[in-house]
Amino acid sequence: MTTAQYNQCVDMYSDGVYRFILKNIRDEDRARDVVQDSFEKMWIKVNEINFEKARSYLFTTAYHTMIDAIRKEKNQTQVDDAVINNHSCRHEYSGLKEILDEALSRLTPDQRSVVMLRDYEGYSYQEIGEITGLSESQVKVYIYRARVFLKNYIGSMDAVL
Repeated sequence: MTTAQYNQCVDMYSDGVYRFILKNIRDEDRARDVVQDSFEKMWIKVNEINFEKARSYLFTTAYHTMIDAIRKEKNQTQVDDAVINNHSCRHEYSGLKEILDEALSRLTPDQRSVVMLRDYEGYSYQEIGEITGLSESQVKVYIYRARVFLKNYIGSMDAVL
């Protein structure tokens, strides 16, 4: 891949990668760090990457970088999020986006990742499997279970509105 093609990848994919990571870890600063690390890793291997495969490589790298960051954070002692959430709980929602974000936050990390890649980014089951390291059948199962959970959590649209 040439430098011009790399710059084109930055222009085309940076927003999508950022949205994907942000939806998973819900911290803007950490999401920016993961995206920056991913593009840095891509730059280091720029001569080895085919331009046609750059999007897939970038999302795969970002996914694995995000997982590494989550694991690293688990090893550090921090205030338990559950304690914070108990004291800052709101029972009224101002919009459907808030309801969807809350529902997505209750999914397991694997389910949230595959749903985000499928429904937000439009990847095929096979591409999601390549990005996450799961088999295509595992991806389908995670997506199915996540959608069932979301349907049950959110309920009918009449109850939400």
